[in-house]
Amino acid sequence: MIASVLLEIKAKSVDKTFDYLIPESLNNVIKIGMRVLVPFASQQLEGYVIEIKNHSNTSLELKEILKNIDEEVILNPELLEIGAYIKESTLSSLSSAYSTMLPTALKARKKTQIGKKYETYLSLQIPLNQAYLLCKKEPQKEILELFESGVVISKKDAQSISLSSTNTLIKKGILKEDKEESYRYQIKELEQDLKKALNEEQTMALKKIKQSFGQSKTILLKGVTGSGKTEIYMQSIEEIQKLKKQALVLVPEISLTPQFIRNFARRFKSNIAVLHSGLNDGEKYDEWRKIEREEVSIVIGARSAIFAPLKNLGIIIIDECHSDSYKQENRPKYHAHDIALFRSKYHHCPVILGSATPSLETYARGKKGLYELVLLNHRVHKNPLPEVTLVDMAKEAKNHHFIMSELLELKIEDRLKKKEQIMILLNRRGHSTTIHCSSCGFTYKCPYCDITLTFHKSTKNLRCHYCGYTKFLENACPNCHEDALNYYGLGTEKLESAMKEKFPSARIIRMDTDTTNKKGALEKIEEEFRAHHYDILIGTQMISKGLDFPNVTLVGIVSADITLNLPDFRSGEKTFALLYQASGRAGRGNIKGEVIIETYNPDNHVLNCVKNQDFEKFYEYEMNIRKTLKYPPYYYLAHLEVKSKNYEEAKNESAKVAHFLKRKLNKTSIILGPTTANMFRINNVYHFEIMIKYRFDENLKPALKELDDLFLLNHKVSLDIDMSY
Repeated sequence: MIASVLLEIKAKSVDKTFDYLIPESLNNVIKIGMRVLVPFASQQLEGYVIEIKNHSNTSLELKEILKNIDEEVILNPELLEIGAYIKESTLSSLSSAYSTMLPTALKARKKTQIGKKYETYLSLQIPLNQAYLLCKKEPQKEILELFESGVVISKKDAQSISLSSTNTLIKKGILKEDKEESYRYQIKELEQDLKKALNEEQTMALKKIKQSFGQSKTILLKGVTGSGKTEIYMQSIEEIQKLKKQALVLVPEISLTPQFIRNFARRFKSNIAVLHSGLNDGEKYDEWRKIEREEVSIVIGARSAIFAPLKNLGIIIIDECHSDSYKQENRPKYHAHDIALFRSKYHHCPVILGSATPSLETYARGKKGLYELVLLNHRVHKNPLPEVTLVDMAKEAKNHHFIMSELLELKIEDRLKKKEQIMILLNRRGHSTTIHCSSCGFTYKCPYCDITLTFHKSTKNLRCHYCGYTKFLENACPNCHEDALNYYGLGTEKLESAMKEKFPSARIIRMDTDTTNKKGALEKIEEEFRAHHYDILIGTQMISKGLDFPNVTLVGIVSADITLNLPDFRSGEKTFALLYQASGRAGRGNIKGEVIIETYNPDNHVLNCVKNQDFEKFYEYEMNIRKTLKYPPYYYLAHLEVKSKNYEEAKNESAKVAHFLKRKLNKTSIILGPTTANMFRINNVYHFEIMIKYRFDENLKPALKELDDLFLLNHKVSLDIDMSY
């Protein structure tokens, strides 16, 4: 028998299978989807068995597989199909597709060694009273006392009394040790939470979802913030469990995961596996195997959890479906939505997309009937939406209110007196975004990227948020050596300092990637704020979605114009979603909420749609712009990026790519560029981009594949293609 093996080699030019003989000793062992160790040139490499056959088309003499890495299949038939789909739809290599799907411990990399975790337990080999007679030393008797409350004890407990006494009892045959595999990640035991009574809108939504069971169907659950979407998710899962099927729940931000896990654990106990970037490699490996062994029926996680090896999927839920984080930005550039729809067809199960602010493309599909649109127009218990006020910061600046407006300060003071909580959103971390010398004009910039360095006061470091370059900030200007450095721009760290100075008695905590980079830090901040150990939570966009704190009655949004001015056709949509979602954190309890949005553009249409909480008006306004400018959902987009460390080579190759496309594509397709990318130089690599707007162009994919192949052996210039831009 012959196995076709896909090796995980980084070079895309080697993205193909190689045939190997299966030795007789492994004839009944090797299966499709397993990892095997094979000889390749002068190396030994790991790879996935993609096919088993009787004959090979190669004329070369075949080598034998050296050994199997796994006892069980790693890539089941569905995952094998998903990998092929990703390769085809994103123009990536098959090996990179499988690599992105699997946890580190299961990738085909020879140096990856992540073992199973075992706990050792001790049990008595003879009756306890006889054991006492044989033991004269006090530590041995203390160990035996542990058995009075149970027949099995942890070896760790015995060793904490005396390591030598524990080993002596084992050698004498009084105790026996047994090893049991244990999982590294454990969900906390929480008090049981019974399902809540649904209002009329929620009941109708649940009915629609139940009617979709057993069908490959997409339902868009558009509900205002606080409308009880999570309760609908949980009751939908309870219904699917009655049919002995499994559920997959995706959340966009790791910041939402602790809250989701807590809510689901109260309802479903330990019947949950968790997959997200906050877990270490060992924990991900354990959770993956827990799913594979069908020990759980619910998986909760971020983007990569879409690949969880569930064999009997009954429902896929994508919460906050509008979030950018569902799209992977490095190759393969897959979108979790697309994989969800693929799995929906495979398992004949519905996909539920939940959001208060769905993307325009998603909402347009709902309006057209391609997705079933289910609306939740009211908060649970008929609680009112918060009142939103726009503050003109140009006027405030004249009165020397540069960071916080007078109104926001007064509202914060009022909430602090009432023992209520406040959330402040500023979608920029760090202390200052620019440090400039007033004497010579010097500005700190990243030596590898076209961007100014951000100052982080807590570490006194200047940091590039693109390539990670870090530099310690000296007191004097490095150019003229004058003590004339000025700090411009506002980040969460600087805002925190300003607020501590303004409200010295307030308990303030910050949530951004700088304060949550340690394991467990995110969950700790969330739990402590929920328990009212803090009065004010300052954060970036990670605090804007999904978080539910009943005692938060005021949300302040500082520098609301940051996302509005991005050079991106989706900037209006992103701004509306961010501000609307952040506003929705206020007034989720029994007290009406209030939102203060600080802006230099109070007449802006998008901001006024947020003020009036009018998604429909924003949708109509933005769709008119998209139609005029030929952007999604009226046109599809493909984005090409030509990159090189040599500026001239990047420029010349990008011009050739544009010329090639103009020859190959239909006249109805629009080719824009090449032009320099928004971030032109990152880590000393120059970026040129080309945008293709198209509707139905049968020549597009073949042309892009041809281009991709042309760049395979080009080691100086690379081409990056994004088909779902």
